[in-house]
Amino acid sequence: MPKATAIWLLENTSLTFAQIARFCGLHLLEIESLADGDVDTRMAGFDPIMSSQLTMDEIKRCERDPDASLQLRHNVYFERNKKPARKYTPLAKRQDKPDAIAWILRYYPEMSERDICALIGTTKTTIRAIKEKTHRNTATLSPRSPVTLGLCLESELEFVLAKLARSKS
Repeated sequence: MPKATAIWLLENTSLTFAQIARFCGLHLLEIESLADGDVDTRMAGFDPIMSSQLTMDEIKRCERDPDASLQLRHNVYFERNKKPARKYTPLAKRQDKPDAIAWILRYYPEMSERDICALIGTTKTTIRAIKEKTHRNTATLSPRSPVTLGLCLESELEFVLAKLARSKS
């Protein structure tokens, strides 16, 4: 968000346009047009201090010396969510999940239900129903790769398969 950061720095500091342009990776003319209001920006400023990208001491140091460049903090810590967000599957692709489960069960029967759930975004109940052939669409299932169906990325499938191979050895 370089423009949002530039807007915040323009509004809240006395840094030169050149300093802001170098820090944000924008052209000097872009910074000048943001300051003059030539660019229609309804964007809210992004505070680099609150996100721990800069310290107030660093800004003060650069305000005193117009030739100095702002230095991004190297130990910036971004907190990740403990639990990954559930994967959203569009309505049109939800009907393909049983086919993908059947494909995985055919070619990788040793894959755990938990890994299949995470990979495709399904439930253990559905997996068990397909295993036991009690699923309502058992007669019409045609095993197809979840990658070609667009239910997961090839890199995600490879990651699960590599984890599976590591656990075997």
